[in-house]
Amino acid sequence: MIQVAFGAADILFGSLIAGSLAGLAVLGHLRAIGNREDENKTLRRRLSRARSKLADAAELQAIADKKDQMLREVREQLRESRAMAHQLEARASELFANNISRDEMVMELLASTDLEELTDDPHEYVRLVNTFTPEMMTRRTMERVTLAQLYDYIEENKLPLMLSFSAPSAIAGPVGNTMDRGVGYTPYGEHFLMQCGMELVLANGDVLRTGMGGVKGDKAWQVFKWGYGPTLDGMFTQSNYGICTKMGFWLMPKPPVFKPFEIKFDNEADINEIVEMLRPLRIANIIPNAVVIAGTLWEAATCGVRRSDYITEPGATPDSVLAQIRKDKHLGAWNVYCALYGSPEQVEVNWKIVTETIKRAGKGRIVTQEEAGDTQPFKYRAQLMSGVPNLQEFGLYNWRGGGGSMWFAPVSQARGSECDKQYALAKKILNKHGLDYVGEFIVGWRDMHHVIDVLYDRSSEEETQRANACFNELLDEFEKEGYAVYRVNTAFQERVAQSYGPVKRSVERKIKRALDPNGILSPGKSGINI
Repeated sequence: MIQVAFGAADILFGSLIAGSLAGLAVLGHLRAIGNREDENKTLRRRLSRARSKLADAAELQAIADKKDQMLREVREQLRESRAMAHQLEARASELFANNISRDEMVMELLASTDLEELTDDPHEYVRLVNTFTPEMMTRRTMERVTLAQLYDYIEENKLPLMLSFSAPSAIAGPVGNTMDRGVGYTPYGEHFLMQCGMELVLANGDVLRTGMGGVKGDKAWQVFKWGYGPTLDGMFTQSNYGICTKMGFWLMPKPPVFKPFEIKFDNEADINEIVEMLRPLRIANIIPNAVVIAGTLWEAATCGVRRSDYITEPGATPDSVLAQIRKDKHLGAWNVYCALYGSPEQVEVNWKIVTETIKRAGKGRIVTQEEAGDTQPFKYRAQLMSGVPNLQEFGLYNWRGGGGSMWFAPVSQARGSECDKQYALAKKILNKHGLDYVGEFIVGWRDMHHVIDVLYDRSSEEETQRANACFNELLDEFEKEGYAVYRVNTAFQERVAQSYGPVKRSVERKIKRALDPNGILSPGKSGINI
């Protein structure tokens, strides 16, 4: 009985061991299945990553291919530019050998550059790329046409129209100047105001026509600015959102009478009274063009005076030397240039108002065109106010020599107190850095452009460093007083963009990313990047 009992127990124990071993085998099998599933998941993750890397590689290859294509195009354009440069250099040498004047040489070289692809006849070129509508006083022009070419075309075809120029003007173009919101000196001198309708090429190749230009068969593109919906023209000026290839302009009818004149003031302290006297005449359109108030050295440099004619010591030019220049060249401390336009009756009435206003002020000497004759700088100022191109203002770069120039152009209200304050601050900073105040005020309807040319010898590393330090200090100190510039050279675009605040910059960046996500067009223009 005992043996039987033990045998049964052994059987039971063996069964239990067998069951446990079977369970362990099943568990091991399940574990093996789980391990394989983990391995499968790992493999799937690795496969997904591999596919992602392949997609990234394909995208990178596409980008590389695109960049290679762009690089090939740039190299081809560079080869063409070099070939054109060699042709121009050879032509310039030929012209120089034939004793051609500087102005004639500039015009000859400009003509050969602009016209190479279309025609050998500059007048035919202007005809091809301009659409004049004399009765509506409008024109549509392409980006490569110069103001001198337009002027010649208008004169030779006896069109009763007047252009508005920047200064120096003959080699400038109306599209480029307007896209950077430049100004002129006639009643149509606010160039962007007189723009009507743009054609622009965007970064993706789309062609946008602003205003009425997008309407098929429309005839009002150059006469009605606004079109329908948001007006987009302004956002393309001073920006890098698109390339302007055509632009419409409103042209001024040539008046029966043009009467330029100058008012000379002897004291620098007169600037406050000058502006207060002229602003009402400007707002009322008695004087319809931008009034220029030029300082002594601006005037002197544009009529051929060099600093070395009077002083060779480095640093800022002493006030005693400025007084001697004024005496020798018959210049004022401030020299005001204006003009009257219209019928004989209109000009007579407005001239009476102007002369009586100056008489009441008790200061200022009027100089008429009859009295000035062909003397400079009156002659070139009168040309600018009557829409005749010239290059006279390049004389500025001979004042110190070396060709260094940076325009500092803060804007303010047209108030005498503002001009007085700006002039004193600018002269103090410039003289601190051993440079001269060479500036002018331009009175708009209600605003004042204060244009200061920071002139320096760029062949001197030391003077170039001083000029850059001076320009930075001008920006900083004027900003502290609530002033900012409306245009600037490429070296300071990022700095000036900061003056206008983070919200404006953020909006500009968003527009850039939307229109040009790869940052192809003019990266960094006006501080705008993706």
